[in-house]
Amino acid sequence: MRVDRPKVLLLGEIEHAHDAWNSLGQLAELIEPKARSRDQFLKEVRDGSFNGTVATYRTFNSINTTGNFDEDLVKLLPKSLKFICHNGAGYDSVDVPACTARGIRVSNVPTAVDDATADTNMFLIIGALRGFNTSMFALRDGKWRGHPPPPLGHDPEGKVLGILGMGGIGRNLKKKAEAFGMQVQYFNRKQLPEESSGGAKYVSFDELLATSDVISLNLPLNKNTRHIISTKEFEKMKTGVVIVNTARGAVMDEEALVRALDSRKVWSCGLDVYEEEPSIHPGLVANPHVMLVPHMGTWTVETQTAMEIWNIGNVRAALETGKLKSPVPEQADMQ
Repeated sequence: MRVDRPKVLLLGEIEHAHDAWNSLGQLAELIEPKARSRDQFLKEVRDGSFNGTVATYRTFNSINTTGNFDEDLVKLLPKSLKFICHNGAGYDSVDVPACTARGIRVSNVPTAVDDATADTNMFLIIGALRGFNTSMFALRDGKWRGHPPPPLGHDPEGKVLGILGMGGIGRNLKKKAEAFGMQVQYFNRKQLPEESSGGAKYVSFDELLATSDVISLNLPLNKNTRHIISTKEFEKMKTGVVIVNTARGAVMDEEALVRALDSRKVWSCGLDVYEEEPSIHPGLVANPHVMLVPHMGTWTVETQTAMEIWNIGNVRAALETGKLKSPVPEQADMQ
């Protein structure tokens, strides 16, 4: 009697870890969609093209084909699908409650991104504090530092860095910031054990806003954190505060940020993520005190290779053991 092999659906591309991906072919049939749009993808799903698929490997950029893995899509997925392995730390484009309701387990890549993202974070902190952006533009325009020259920047030494969200990236950032002489405090859903926080001071949300010289957003995007920083939060901050965001654009209200920059409540900011990527609020683009990076926190060969290998490991674990090695926290107790 012929037994059909399980299928693994690749959404997006494998850029680096080709051997690791191909090795999964010993365990399952590796398939890809033909679709190039969400409508086409939904048609393939409805037509049964992916029946027999047990797991899917999903990249961030696959959203251009499938759209969000929202409730409308999740309810159409084949009954055979039990695992969604997302190649990224942030997974706000996957409706985890809808997946849980369908008995689909979701994983992410929680640690491989930490070092590179924290490096980007520190780059933006230093650049925003020192105010390098205005003169870098002036230099390319043949105006040396600028005419008139920009205001003097600030040293990181002795500044209070408030980390909002002390996960892996936040803890990595703490170590880097301390190497520059910064004092680190943090707010998290729960206070971390001393060995995890590395001695960083735990403060309330309002105290972090009121006492930090630099505020770094390092928390996941969900219904509770969307626009966690908006007008009333800016009002509680020090005048001249520096803001950096490498998390997700929508944890901060960009319209409110633009107003805070224009009023000089916020002295400068550094951004790697945006509410409506790849579109950027014109008020941010026009402001020379805003350092803009186009979502490149993990844009290194080493990190992206490590992320792919980690995510392939989740697929392999799903096929071999029926479990994921890094399930998302919302499903930690899922039976």
